[in-house]
Amino acid sequence: MDQFTIQPLFGDGPIHWYTPTNTTLWMAISIVGIILLLINATRARAVIPGRAQSVAELAYGFVHKMVEDVTGKEGLKYFPYIFTLFMFIVFSNFLGLIPGAFTPTSHIAVTGFLALAVFISVTLIGFAKHGTHFLGLFWVSSAPMALRPVLAIIEVISYFVRPVSHSIRLGGNMMAGHAVIKVFAAFAPLILMSGVGVLVTPLSILAIVAMYAFEVLVAFIQAYVFTILTCVYLKDALHPAH
Repeated sequence: MDQFTIQPLFGDGPIHWYTPTNTTLWMAISIVGIILLLINATRARAVIPGRAQSVAELAYGFVHKMVEDVTGKEGLKYFPYIFTLFMFIVFSNFLGLIPGAFTPTSHIAVTGFLALAVFISVTLIGFAKHGTHFLGLFWVSSAPMALRPVLAIIEVISYFVRPVSHSIRLGGNMMAGHAVIKVFAAFAPLILMSGVGVLVTPLSILAIVAMYAFEVLVAFIQAYVFTILTCVYLKDALHPAH
């Protein structure tokens, strides 16, 4: 699991909150990549877009339609925040697939902060927009009266578990995929050590290629899942009544 170890960029001393680490480096690289794609590549605003501008426009339209479909027109005012989340996660995920790179989204500290920011944001939006009526999110008025208190407790628990599941889903999937690739890679040098390696090494290489292709898919899917769950939570804040 050494590929997930957080290390200082300079020296070998203790890590403090202000210490530049491999995590902060790759998060910064992700931000620079986003800026280059969304600002530099689209600066010309060409009628016939090039490859970079096409990717930027596709990403913009994809998230914009997602926000509108899930939250409605009312949720579009929060589109910049949701789009920023999506681009940061998808860039971090894909950059982490570069050999020798570091995946910030494989750490719960990073995904937990993103999930907690979403949780606090939508909760504040809910209370700011509806006041105490936002608590209607936990009261299932369509259920029989005898069941409503029990369901309310379940709804409260599930609501406060949201940031946990939201963060673990992303961080766990990114860590698991990288770890499996590392396990298969450990079998590759067996061809140099024993006769059985002649069979094991080619199989391990095929497994690495297949797993890497799967990780490319997972990198996008996990960014999509995190973003669409954010939209669902925002919809609950905008329209809390069951």
